[in-house]
Amino acid sequence: MNPLRTSTTTSEQPVQPISGLHIVANFAVRDLDKLVEFQRFRTFIEAQINALGLCRVGDVYHNFPGGGFTGVVCLTESHLSVHTWPEQRYLTFDVFLSNYLKDNRAVTHRLYDAVRIFFDATVLWEQSLDR
Repeated sequence: MNPLRTSTTTSEQPVQPISGLHIVANFAVRDLDKLVEFQRFRTFIEAQINALGLCRVGDVYHNFPGGGFTGVVCLTESHLSVHTWPEQRYLTFDVFLSNYLKDNRAVTHRLYDAVRIFFDATVLWEQSLDR
């Protein structure tokens, strides 16, 4: 069976693929100040979401005792998440944007690049998934 098709009891109907790009990455970061507490990142990412015309549904952030934070932002287009380890000058980031009305791949790349630049990060590992 074709994975882009689904069966029904009356006939086979094609399922339209939903355009989306999911980028998952690990970064090395020099500026520890941006890894310790979430407020600077939250302010930055909210501005990016607005500038790129995305729609935030909700978010959750948490600062860890001793430093580091995690944050997840739910979007109507999907999500983004960040997790930091200041003691290792390290963070993980992922962003997935999809939309059945338009292709958001370019927006996904812009958001990913903006986050990398915000942290002045070096990419240690990256994977892009076309979904």
